Amino acid sequence: MNSCRGYFITGTDTGVGKTVVTLGLMQALQARGGTVVAMKPVATGCEPTPGGLRNDDALRLQQQASIELDYAQINPCAFAPAIAPHIAAEQAGVRMGIENITNKYSELSCVSDCVLVEGVGGWQVPLNEDETLADLALHLGLDVIMVVGIRLGCLNHALLTAAAIAAAGCTLAGWVANQLPPAPEYAQENINYLKSMIS
Repeated sequence: MNSCRGYFITGTDTGVGKTVVTLGLMQALQARGGTVVAMKPVATGCEPTPGGLRNDDALRLQQQASIELDYAQINPCAFAPAIAPHIAAEQAGVRMGIENITNKYSELSCVSDCVLVEGVGGWQVPLNEDETLADLALHLGLDVIMVVGIRLGCLNHALLTAAAIAAAGCTLAGWVANQLPPAPEYAQENINYLKSMIS
């Protein structure tokens, strides 16, 4: 892994455990003595609160951060409907863009040793009609950590995602196998195959 300016955490699909892995990475890096924060720039399925829309995953990242941060620094693009983010943004009458997210990332980079950026859904999820999360990761210049949900179909999803990360011009720093319930048959065999195929 790099000296930790940051990492972009992506998944092979939605619901594969990106937040759990991001929290684990934060804890591991904090144990080395670093100041570590994380952001989830885009979140859907947010709940209304007196302070505004809040996402459970983003709140967990906020709580784990080495320093106190405002919620908007962690999750600048929050939407209530649990739908594709570009559709949620369109319904809300806003346009998500890389520039705004990059500005928030830069703010966090100035106050911490390492910033983990957790994606939403998978690698190619659109932000708007022109930009995707892949474009964001490339623009931020971050190495990528891929979370693979070990379940039926994971081999195809993992290999396609790894290929897409390389095609986008990003570096895959590593990947994490996250076994999801119900436990699939031959889970270890699937993991072994991915080990042999993804360097």
